[in-house]
Amino acid sequence: MIEHHRRRLSASAALLLLCCCCWASTAAGAELADKLRDDTELSQSTAKTFRRIMPVRFYSLLEQNPVANSTLSLRSCTIFVPTNEAFQRHRGSTHVLYHIITVALSKDQLPKTVSSDMDGNPPLYITKNRNGDVYVNNARIIPSLTVELTNREGKRQVMHIIDEVLEPLTTLPTAKPDAITNPDAYQFLQQADLLNIGDNRVRTYRSQVALMKKETIYSAPGTHTFLLPVDEGFKLSTRSSLVDAKVIDGHVIPNTVIFTAASQHDEPKTSAAFEDLLKVTVSFFKQKDGKMYVKSNTIIGDAKHPQGVVLAEIVKANIPVRNGVVHLIHRPLMIIDTTVTQFLQSFKFLNDNENGALRKFYEVIMDNGGAVLDDINNLAEVTILAPSNDAWNASSINNIVRDRKKMSEILNMHIIKERLNVEKIRQKNANMIAQVPTVNNRTFLYFNVRGEGSDAVITVEGGGVNATVVQADVAQTNGFVHIIDRVLGVPHTTVLGKLESDPMMSDTYKMGHFSNFNDQLNNTQRRYTFFVPRDKGWQKTELDYPSAHKKLFMRDFAYHSKAILERHLVIADRVFTIKDLAQMSLVSDTVLLPTFRDSLKIKVEEEAGHLHDEYASHEWTGYVIIWNYKKINVYRPDVECTNGIIHVIDYPLLEEKDIVVSGGSYLTESSICIMLANLIMITVAKFLN
Repeated sequence: MIEHHRRRLSASAALLLLCCCCWASTAAGAELADKLRDDTELSQSTAKTFRRIMPVRFYSLLEQNPVANSTLSLRSCTIFVPTNEAFQRHRGSTHVLYHIITVALSKDQLPKTVSSDMDGNPPLYITKNRNGDVYVNNARIIPSLTVELTNREGKRQVMHIIDEVLEPLTTLPTAKPDAITNPDAYQFLQQADLLNIGDNRVRTYRSQVALMKKETIYSAPGTHTFLLPVDEGFKLSTRSSLVDAKVIDGHVIPNTVIFTAASQHDEPKTSAAFEDLLKVTVSFFKQKDGKMYVKSNTIIGDAKHPQGVVLAEIVKANIPVRNGVVHLIHRPLMIIDTTVTQFLQSFKFLNDNENGALRKFYEVIMDNGGAVLDDINNLAEVTILAPSNDAWNASSINNIVRDRKKMSEILNMHIIKERLNVEKIRQKNANMIAQVPTVNNRTFLYFNVRGEGSDAVITVEGGGVNATVVQADVAQTNGFVHIIDRVLGVPHTTVLGKLESDPMMSDTYKMGHFSNFNDQLNNTQRRYTFFVPRDKGWQKTELDYPSAHKKLFMRDFAYHSKAILERHLVIADRVFTIKDLAQMSLVSDTVLLPTFRDSLKIKVEEEAGHLHDEYASHEWTGYVIIWNYKKINVYRPDVECTNGIIHVIDYPLLEEKDIVVSGGSYLTESSICIMLANLIMITVAKFLN
């Protein structure tokens, strides 16, 4: 809306600035106050523009406030004026003097803190983010609408247009006048019951701060960010006893003021609990529904403070105090005192107006009978890949959400019977894509980690769906929860789309791309069963048939590459799961499958073995394909797509003779064309003779 408003006013804003320059040079005696009240010196279009920018309500507040009138008449000042849209969103009273500072400052001149003209001179905090935007507390300055001029006293005055009404910390109407003026964070904590912060109370946390003698961290001068858990977050009777001195330190970000609109999302900030033996960072992030969260990440923990991430929703944000900003959060950070089941059950207490990070995931579990939750509760160690609320909005899910059997299979695909945090995934991923069994030992998830530190991107594939982990390592007493952006097991892409996006199939995609083999794989009118060699499979052929491998990835040999890939692609009126093929192999010793040119003769067997993972300690029953007396492992069976199914195999259906022709020479695409041309010429010559 603001951007639309900004575009609509761009021409008028230019005219406004031009008029302002004229005021400064030819009408130096005019005041900003007069300009706000009197349109006679402005062109008609500029006057209308001014009225649109400056709400009638703000005109009225200025006119009714003698201090504001005096400042505009006699002093230099900067005034921060909210837009009409900002007033329409705002609920509650507006404190006009909190929008005025008694020094004229352009956007570039604004320091990190300035004192407002409100009683007690509570500060305003200025944040300049990486995009070049400038914020006053939580309000963004709209740069194209800044006005500068000089009043009759020769004092410079600046007006900045902002996209949000500035809200100071005020007392309740029942409190004594001037009982609390410009409090710091400790005074806020002590007098919170008298402050206008809604129904939120911080009595339990306040008691722990006093018990641990940590008052000084909240009264310290400077500019800090304070995270205060409300009483609602201490429903578990034992939780308050876990709030020790280090946990309190973990709720403070020193020397940095973070307002939610100006924050860099998912950028870890060092908390006051950051030392040699304990390292805790804090970061902010926003869900698509607009809710803001804060999370602590205990990178290095100890016996009392385990490693992992703890999420807390911000229930009241951006409360300015004398030494920084306070955010009220729904539960304490750092404390890990619930099981995975209890964590998921916590979302049932939300009302219809609250989403919570995983509310829809919990609702789907309960709509499906709740048995999955019982299964999770029976596991000593567990990791959950929990789809976010937005992930459940995909149209493909609507068709199956009422199919209890299918949904049970899908939900079980998101459950792993071990504690699996990012560090362990990274270890598994050291030399290959990590393969991890779900609660059903025949279904696997495949993790891939790219990048390091905060830049790391973790993806997981299951049932043909590639999801990105948007929040990792949410720690619980018996495992971890990773929030992902898609529901696993509900395909949303074609065979081509899967081939193109999956890092394990990139070599097959490249080979099919330059040979034009891939063109057919987007056809949704067909049903494909595609045996796709994973990249490591193609790399093995380089050792077995070095010359042949080199030629397969050369454009001159596209004819051969395409022919080999066609051998791997079954085209029929149905798809063949690996279980289907194994059962067919029991009936007949050889399964004959139709391909583009000919047919594929294979046999599929179950075989006990170990996971393709040096860190795995348990056995696994999988499948092998027998082709031309070769036994090839099926690495990832049943990768579902919207127009077929993919079985990822450990080695291609390839022999050296597929490329070598008589005499050891290699037949290239260009040589084939030359041979055909020569053959046609010979035939024509014979015909003419």
